Amino acid sequence: MLLISVANLSQAQFKSEAPRNLPHYDDVFWQWGYYFGLTYFNFKTRYTVPKQEITVISEPGFNVGLISDFRLTRMLSFRTEPGLYFTRRKLIFNYLPDQYDKVRIVTSNYILVPALLKLNAIRNGNMRPYITGGIIWGHNLSSFENSINDNSNGVFRMKRQSWFWSVGVGFEMYLYYFKLTPSLRGIFALSNEYVPDTDPNSPWTRHLEYVGTRGIYFTLTFE
Repeated sequence: MLLISVANLSQAQFKSEAPRNLPHYDDVFWQWGYYFGLTYFNFKTRYTVPKQEITVISEPGFNVGLISDFRLTRMLSFRTEPGLYFTRRKLIFNYLPDQYDKVRIVTSNYILVPALLKLNAIRNGNMRPYITGGIIWGHNLSSFENSINDNSNGVFRMKRQSWFWSVGVGFEMYLYYFKLTPSLRGIFALSNEYVPDTDPNSPWTRHLEYVGTRGIYFTLTFE
């Protein structure tokens, strides 16, 4: 009888909905917040000669930024999340014999300004999942696009401005004072990011056709 009573009490508590935090939070037109998280950016590469392959080794980075969310409907909002994204990648040109020539370090400090649409599910208690996607404009602060040095001087040059598309999922948790949201995003370059070397016969870029960022990043949002 005791076990049955405990089971019934537990079942009743499970079915009852917890008190809602921030009950009118989603009724306002504009919301703001900030975020930080981890990045893991890689490169997608294409070559005109298949044997001239490059190995890309990625290193974890981090991101930090601000959020502006504009409510369009009950379940749809327009969102922009300008931020700084720091990442470091190593390119290994496997076909070059010299150990110095075959390795290039690419440090990228991006300013990313996304224009996103965010589709929310119906709020269930203090939880609400969502999906998001859109276009991102990027400015690479460490691109070396206009540098006179290129791979012959140990510098792998990249374009200063690029475009990307992004898609992601998140899970909003309504706490007592604020909304906490962990999310996972993917980012994919829409444009070619590398700058060819000055020498058209450069062993580093002669057979390169395309180099573009792709990767994932995790953010923790406070709104």
